[in-house]
Amino acid sequence: MNADRLSSLDVAFLALERPHSPMHLGGVALFRPARRVNPIRLVDVLAERAARVPRLRQRVEPTWLPFGGAVWSADPGFDPARHIHLHRLPRPGTRAQLGQAVSDAMAGPLDMRRPLWEFHLFTGLQDGCFAVLDKLHHALADGRRAVELGVALMDEAVPAPGPGPGPGLGPGEPSGLGGSSASAEPAAGGGQSWPLGGALAAARLAGNTLTWPNRLLGPALSTMAGLPVAARQTAQTLGIAASLLRSAVPPPPESPWTTTTSPRRGLAMVSIDLADVHRIRRRHGGTVNDVLLAIVTGALRRWLSARGSVVDGLTLRALVPVSLPYRRAGSYGNNLSGYLCTLPVGEPDPLARLHAVRAEMDRHKAAGPGRGPGALPVIADRLPPALHRLTGPLASLGAPFLFDTIVTNVPLPNVVLHLAGAELRELYPIVPLPHGHALGIAVSTYRGAAHLALHADRQGLPDLSRLAEAVPVALAALDRVSHAS
Repeated sequence: MNADRLSSLDVAFLALERPHSPMHLGGVALFRPARRVNPIRLVDVLAERAARVPRLRQRVEPTWLPFGGAVWSADPGFDPARHIHLHRLPRPGTRAQLGQAVSDAMAGPLDMRRPLWEFHLFTGLQDGCFAVLDKLHHALADGRRAVELGVALMDEAVPAPGPGPGPGLGPGEPSGLGGSSASAEPAAGGGQSWPLGGALAAARLAGNTLTWPNRLLGPALSTMAGLPVAARQTAQTLGIAASLLRSAVPPPPESPWTTTTSPRRGLAMVSIDLADVHRIRRRHGGTVNDVLLAIVTGALRRWLSARGSVVDGLTLRALVPVSLPYRRAGSYGNNLSGYLCTLPVGEPDPLARLHAVRAEMDRHKAAGPGRGPGALPVIADRLPPALHRLTGPLASLGAPFLFDTIVTNVPLPNVVLHLAGAELRELYPIVPLPHGHALGIAVSTYRGAAHLALHADRQGLPDLSRLAEAVPVALAALDRVSHAS
């Protein structure tokens, strides 16, 4: 494949773009400076470092061969300053104000005639922090590549003490496998700087912890080992397609997860102590991811109950993306699969919810990320780009028939990161909202905390703050019943 050609999956993300449903992801990074910083200086730093990244200087151009395809091409008028926007929050500069300002910035589409990214710098927060939103089209990068790109913009890094990076709501984590992360080892002398290359390597290692389910495919496909590669791939594709057809059902008329898509967006950011999550995991096994999924499930139940909704027997179909190994080193774009998980919102017992989530995830991991309806990105990557161009608008309408929400993660390296000398304290990844969906959930784990970003269509989910408030309550309820058991 041409190194500058977009994969068929990347083209699919371009084709899924619809009014009020832009296909870009993001991340809100909060930094605490040791002293007052000049916002103009921060803009200059971001512009200078972004200009060093070749992909950020390129735009998408269509091709005739293959028809419907696209390539990355240098933007002759590239100016990084045109992609960076400075905002000052009005007083008092609360987190709620930041969340609304970020969601407003995320709501607008990217200019498809230019490189597909923006940075937004927010100052005026009452706690002295400043925030940077990176907004990238999904055709440019998936979550793992977005982290690597973000790390490339940072100062030199130092190793952080404590356990290595733990992926948030993805399918696997090092501790669940009995493995360890090299990035957890402190450098000699403790606190000395790492070159930027070391931080990038740590980011890649954090991301690679999410690819381990792909190695389960060998046993899962052993019955087809004697077939030619093309035949095995065709059999796998047909199996995924059959699973998709069996799983596609229209959402009920009063589904809380779907909405008539509007341009109004909301974002709530929640941080919980990772030590509490680890304590529950040690008591009951499974992974950190299982516990976090159970907490999200409990928060949704509590929020719906407070609304007066009937929750008994209610389930939620969550698409949980799975990172696959990249085709070549240094590439951007996407290489994804996914699990379609049924979350038991209707289960009243927090511990029973955890066990149900763990069993569901174990079943998916045993089958591997190349099977089941959640592997729809695998099919998308095997279809010709022209087909995506023709069917993209129709395919976007079908998302509510396949899943109710996306629950994704962005693993961070276990290093202390800085921007212009200011320390990174929190990072909240933001998942795109597919057409017709009211809610998307993304999480990162970094330096002892799990950071959850709840991204919503405000028309369909106007009480997002109440859902955010239910997250720590759901954690406390699970911890309490877990301890009592």
